[in-house]
Amino acid sequence: MNPDTILQIVQKGFRVTLGATASLVETLQDPQRRDENLYRLRTELNQLAEEWAVKGEMTEQEARNFVDTILSQRAAQTDSDFPSPSTSSSSTATAAPPDVQLDLQELTAQIAAIRAELERLREQDSSS
Repeated sequence: MNPDTILQIVQKGFRVTLGATASLVETLQDPQRRDENLYRLRTELNQLAEEWAVKGEMTEQEARNFVDTILSQRAAQTDSDFPSPSTSSSSTATAAPPDVQLDLQELTAQIAAIRAELERLREQDSSS
């Protein structure tokens, strides 16, 4: 199998997971949307996977832009302050507030659960 193909599959899987997570959060916030999405999930799983991949790609790009902005701001601040290497490495470990870290951990757990569910569905489809 071509390494580029494997990378594309992994990247698409990541984007599907990210898009599904974003849709899940939106669904939890709106009961009417939840009913619509559950119906669509039953009838259009493959189409939803494609939509989630697109949504995940957009969300990934937004996250990259956000992180790049933060890193460039931090780099600009670091360049102006000239800190020693030991202080700059220790300060990056505690950059995110605890509530943000908790949110990230929860989202990571949700992504892992969605990945497991997608894998189970793929296995179920391939055995059928």
